[in-house]
Amino acid sequence: MTRVAACACGQLHLRCEGEPLKVSLCHCLQCQKRTGSSYGVAAFFAREKVQALGATASFTRVSDAGTSLTFHFCPRCGSNVFWQRQGKPESIAVAVGSFADPGFPAPTQEVYTAHRHPWVACIG
Repeated sequence: MTRVAACACGQLHLRCEGEPLKVSLCHCLQCQKRTGSSYGVAAFFAREKVQALGATASFTRVSDAGTSLTFHFCPRCGSNVFWQRQGKPESIAVAVGSFADPGFPAPTQEVYTAHRHPWVACIG
């Protein structure tokens, strides 16, 4: 199976082969800021199963765990499509919303629940 994730304008897109290694829902404050929502949802794929096509710009910040996260976004429309974590070169996180697929697999992991907005239901 091939899934395609894309930015809002379609200039940047990713081809992801196979099923994600995991799908994670994150309530951390940085994901809330990054997405403009109350949480972020990421699908993790093996690096060799992802091909990025199109121009990207990037932003790097330090995670709560002290490792660097590099976010790749479209320089035209600003959509954050994928990111990589220092020390985890074998995987790429892709924003689930970038797939625009209501049938995409649901999250199997939920993190930073202490920051969950009280009106957001938990996945477990």
